[in-house]
Amino acid sequence: MDQPSATDPDPEGSDDGAGGDAGGDESVIRTRALTKRYRGGQLAVDGLDLTVPAGSVFGFLGPNGSGKTTTIRMLMGLIEPTSGTARVLGRPMPRASRTVLPHVGALIEGPALYGFLSGRDNLVRYDAADPTADPRTRNTRVAAALDRVGLAAAAGKKAKAYSLGMKQRLGLAAALLQPRRLLVLDEPTNGLDPQGMREIRSLVRELAADGTTVFLSSHLLDEIEQVCTHAAVMAQGRLITQGSVAELAAGARGRLVVTTPDGADAARVLKEQGVADVVIEEDRVTSDPPDGELADLNAALVTAGVRVRGFALERASLEDAFVALTGEGFDVAG
Repeated sequence: MDQPSATDPDPEGSDDGAGGDAGGDESVIRTRALTKRYRGGQLAVDGLDLTVPAGSVFGFLGPNGSGKTTTIRMLMGLIEPTSGTARVLGRPMPRASRTVLPHVGALIEGPALYGFLSGRDNLVRYDAADPTADPRTRNTRVAAALDRVGLAAAAGKKAKAYSLGMKQRLGLAAALLQPRRLLVLDEPTNGLDPQGMREIRSLVRELAADGTTVFLSSHLLDEIEQVCTHAAVMAQGRLITQGSVAELAAGARGRLVVTTPDGADAARVLKEQGVADVVIEEDRVTSDPPDGELADLNAALVTAGVRVRGFALERASLEDAFVALTGEGFDVAG
């Protein structure tokens, strides 16, 4: 019989289903002080307090070695935390894995496929391994999943002949064989061409519209900004920030952009006006936003004889916020 472990001291919620969060909490994923330390002392995840709202498309961001994949593996019950708690669909993980995981679809670190089987037969194997799946409707579910990810025409092709992008699609199809309350995707657009990436974005939006919460780890910040409603940023195993994507981007300062053929003169005037981080980029000069009035700065440029062809304050992107928070660029591994 399962007993509460040292890493899961909260035994609340005696129901066997994953029908809702305890105490009316509307979060689909909630961690408190979640920590993973590997042998040798490596601290991969350090005191993580993460909250993923129900119905959100949640982007999980972080540079190389930030602890994203380790966190996902703990949430899915693949590894146990050293300390702290994790609740998924209101139930403690990994103790409640058997009741939670049938409601969760996941694609983590690439799909595990039988290369000698066709794409269709791989999905049949996945579906047969699900004790909740009705075998009488298996072929219908498999066909629908293949069609949804654009693999219907390649269903009879052996998986070993699939491209990386096709394998990613097949793994996503496996996660969608049953209706899911939560979908966990680790780099789902890896290997896809631009058209495939657009299709996956559209699919994620459809799933969210149908009520599925999507937890998405990706190194493509533009991708996250386009499709996600909320996001969290990890760095060196610790949570830096979390919130709505709009709030995170608003927390970073935008850039002043002056379009002019007189780049050197424009840069000189901006510096004289106390503007910081002035950069000349061909026919553009960019800088931090000024503390004073934009109109006064524009007037100073014109008075100095600078031919101003464009003058605007560009909104900060999620990438700007990420760099400001972590102090570094983005790496694909994590």
